[in-house]
Amino acid sequence: MKAEEINFKEFLELDSTHGLIRFAEQRALLFDATAFGLLRKYLVENFGVIAARTVLTQFGFAHGWRMAEAVKTTFDWVDQESFRKAGPKMFMLEGLFKVQAGAEDPLSPKGAMLVGSFEAEQHLLHLGQSDHAGCWTIGGLLSGYMSFSEGHEIYVLEHRCLGQGHTGCHFLGRAQKDWGEERAEDLVFFKSRGLKSCLEVSLSRVIENLNTAEEKLRSHRKALVGVLSTEEDPHGIVTRSPKMRKTIDLACRVAKADVTVLITGESGVGKELIARLIHRESARALGPFLALNCGALTESLLETELFGHRLGAFTGAISDRPGLFEAAQNGTLFLDEVGEISLNMQVKLLRVLQSREVRRVGENKSRPINLRIIAATNCDLSRSVKEGSFRQDFYYRIRVMELNVSPLRERREDILPLARKFLAEAALRMDREISGLTPRAADQLLRYPWPGNVRELENAMERGVALAEGHRLNLEDLEEDIRQAFPTPVAHGDSIQPMSVIEKEYILAVLELNDGNQTRTAQQLDISAATLYRRLKKYGMIVKGRDR
Repeated sequence: MKAEEINFKEFLELDSTHGLIRFAEQRALLFDATAFGLLRKYLVENFGVIAARTVLTQFGFAHGWRMAEAVKTTFDWVDQESFRKAGPKMFMLEGLFKVQAGAEDPLSPKGAMLVGSFEAEQHLLHLGQSDHAGCWTIGGLLSGYMSFSEGHEIYVLEHRCLGQGHTGCHFLGRAQKDWGEERAEDLVFFKSRGLKSCLEVSLSRVIENLNTAEEKLRSHRKALVGVLSTEEDPHGIVTRSPKMRKTIDLACRVAKADVTVLITGESGVGKELIARLIHRESARALGPFLALNCGALTESLLETELFGHRLGAFTGAISDRPGLFEAAQNGTLFLDEVGEISLNMQVKLLRVLQSREVRRVGENKSRPINLRIIAATNCDLSRSVKEGSFRQDFYYRIRVMELNVSPLRERREDILPLARKFLAEAALRMDREISGLTPRAADQLLRYPWPGNVRELENAMERGVALAEGHRLNLEDLEEDIRQAFPTPVAHGDSIQPMSVIEKEYILAVLELNDGNQTRTAQQLDISAATLYRRLKKYGMIVKGRDR
């Protein structure tokens, strides 16, 4: 068959049922040209022109070679020339370029002239006019196809390019010996051994980018240290309280043993933070850490998310898909809200934990997995076991080691350090010059019980930074629930504050809420104005008949 006898449109097959595209009976992908242009721009800006050209040239060569293999077996070609000339026409159908009539064969003495090169257009769009030829992918593409069709290495190099300001892109194809030393520097980009030298050149660019990023992180940390009254824990967790320090220490010891861990605690206390700490301190630190909120998915969706599925397993399963058990291979899978999992799903998870094998939905083949499971819940699972809503065998299987994270109200020493950390982070993120907390705001944060724990504190600081008018977060910048919080009993060692101290704090807190209005304060406390006056005078709040 001759190239001119082929209807090249027949090479393209659209399978809408399974969401597949086939070109020359090979699965193909449809990419947006601008997206490719952005990838090209990213490679150039982050790794340099040399590394970008190397990657795109060798990618194009592999694509061209694969296309030639597919085309060769699709038809019986009348001769080698017809097979060779079919290549540019195939790529034209893919939308890569348009071949100028009469100049279709790169191996001919006059070469191939292309107009409408997508690669040159994208280079002009994202990087502007160039002083060198820029159709690197297309050059690799034609080289790969010609090399396969001729049975030896052919290198197609660009002489003129639309990206340089020419009217079209001109390519010539020659064997390496025919190029000689004329274009030796261009031939390096086709060789795998040339990749090393190209990457070495771009390594300085990578190091420069890493140094810039490191400097930004260092500045960020300095800003945080400037507002924190305490150093971070060596593991990156801000804490002062003995309870939290004990939990962190236990987590680090548990990390060394590759066992399943159950983390318990109220919502928002930082269970995922502890899970990530265990992962970082474990032998699996170089593997992935994947997290899933089990309570946010239905049973069927949870099963698909965890186990994956095979093509056609159910409506919408248009391709094989691995689940999180497979994706977390050699790493850690964090299952949050494990107490919300149904009994039926608990049975399936129990089997995975015991057999260390997973079977995708709709598949009979079991696949071995190697990962660590960390589960978390804000429920009392022991009570759930007694009530029959949680399987006892599954409970003991995930509770090989248990860590409990205390609520924020039980570790009040952490409130202000955490608040200052979240305040600094929010200020940097919003580009606000907020340097810290006023004494009134800090005192009120300590009064509030924080039912939403650390997550609520973080949200409160973010809201406060957004609303703050001065350079420090004031009491008026806090939410109403926090501003209205009354003092709570605080133990000092083995003793509790005496009633007289609690009474004073309570009266002064109500007075502050009423902006110093003594009449309204007396009414709310159900005492006379004279009694309130005597109390305030006793506290030293009234001097010579005037409010201090």
